[in-house]
Amino acid sequence: MAIQKILIAVDDSKYADNAAGFGFDIARIHHAEVGLVSIVEPIVYQPSGMTDSITGIPVIEGPNINETDILKVQSESAENIVEQTIKKFAGNTRVTRFTEFGATADSILKCSREFNADLIVVGTHNRTGLDRLFMGSVAEHVVRHSHIPVLVVPMKEE
Repeated sequence: MAIQKILIAVDDSKYADNAAGFGFDIARIHHAEVGLVSIVEPIVYQPSGMTDSITGIPVIEGPNINETDILKVQSESAENIVEQTIKKFAGNTRVTRFTEFGATADSILKCSREFNADLIVVGTHNRTGLDRLFMGSVAEHVVRHSHIPVLVVPMKEE
């Protein structure tokens, strides 16, 4: 199987940075094109004047921020992450940029289909036990639902 297109998922973590470096190394070896995707997950925004549905405590009046402003900041952050990753690792490698909106794992899978990727590269936090149960695992979801190979790049904690 020839690896011609590699999709690398990035965020602002050291784990994604580690995986990106690994993914670009593979791309250089195979003379492959890279797709970089940064996901913008929707933030649940609760306007002031409402009560918390779990505790029943009124939400304290805060700065007047609307959902459009939040989305704009998130989008700019995602684009910045992609740009910094390109500067750090791409060199002469051809890169296609993606910013997806939605659930992280499903958005990575959607992007891999759009890009027609041959390989997906994701980092992992190496969570175990209760942390993994409560936090879930993007990498695990991608591995379970992908129709192409997925390289999960772990990072040893120092």
